[in-house]
Amino acid sequence: MNKILFLHGFFATGSCPMATALKEAFHEEAIVLTPDLPLHPKEALTYIRMLIDKEKPDLLIGNSCGAFLAQILSPVVGIPALLGNPHFKMTDFLKERIGEHEYKAPRIDGNQRIVIDESLVREFEELETTQFDGCNLTCKNRVWGLFGEKDTLAHFEPLFLQHYEKSFHFPGGHTPTEQEVKTWYVPLAKKMLAGRRINQLALAMIDTSNNI
Repeated sequence: MNKILFLHGFFATGSCPMATALKEAFHEEAIVLTPDLPLHPKEALTYIRMLIDKEKPDLLIGNSCGAFLAQILSPVVGIPALLGNPHFKMTDFLKERIGEHEYKAPRIDGNQRIVIDESLVREFEELETTQFDGCNLTCKNRVWGLFGEKDTLAHFEPLFLQHYEKSFHFPGGHTPTEQEVKTWYVPLAKKMLAGRRINQLALAMIDTSNNI
């Protein structure tokens, strides 16, 4: 069975409605991993990389900040990624929200408190300057973008298209509803998984012919 690793947005968690919708949609076709991510992006990247090494997912799905993280890792680990409303300039988002906040859904560790301070902003700023360094010709078709036509927070399709080729739209906002996830995200994810299977079969056939 395929495995999907879902990376939630900044204020979301692994139990958010989008995570629930993905699990429901794929319950017979794929295992959907929906971990709570660390607040700090460098720690989050280390944690996600550990999960990838352990679980070996076939696809990454990220939303907003989670899509920012997925884009950084996808070319490095060679796993396709579906980026939902990727927020490639998290510093702009965070600078307007300095202070204390709460996650919008429960976390397993029980900690619902978020503190946005200058050090967190600087950490995101450092990653933003190198976020596309891993992008190369081989990954241009393996990272797809899905952009909400009513998104009022992130408008980065032009920046996405400077690096990748497959861009899609859906008639929703920045945070998709559960039905929007099932209607728009899931079909694209299934196409990406099918394409990955075809590529793996092709590589297996090449390996077999080389051993004859």
